[in-house]
Amino acid sequence: MMREAIGLAREAATAGEVPIGCVVELDGKVIGRGANRTLRDNDPTAHAEILALRQAGAAFGDFRLEGARLAVTVEPCLMCVGAILIARVAEVHFGIPEPKFGAVDSRFVLREHPRLRQTRFLGGYFSDEISTMMRDFFEHLRGSEGAGAL
Repeated sequence: MMREAIGLAREAATAGEVPIGCVVELDGKVIGRGANRTLRDNDPTAHAEILALRQAGAAFGDFRLEGARLAVTVEPCLMCVGAILIARVAEVHFGIPEPKFGAVDSRFVLREHPRLRQTRFLGGYFSDEISTMMRDFFEHLRGSEGAGAL
């Protein structure tokens, strides 16, 4: 699942989006995929997790995805954690922490909140590869912004 999420993140980066990808699996079958589209859609809610959950709900025929597993390249934000909880996802596997908006362990430490205990959050998957992808993306972005300012 995380390999596929990384592939989706790379597609997002190619489109100029922050490289975050997400996959939702239920009963051993992938039922939702998403890659960040906030710029393309001019939509602050178009995060990879939200898009993958929307697709999964449509495929499953219910927004309640009890027993589902979700893999995302970067620690989910507050909005995405809320959607994950409402969808009743059983497990979330994420690659790297998100120091600015992460809502599991980083900026907002919700892991210990009683409501979050119904969902297992596990991090650290492919962290070197994902960290490199994120660093390269933002270095390229900063370089492009600097070049345009001259």
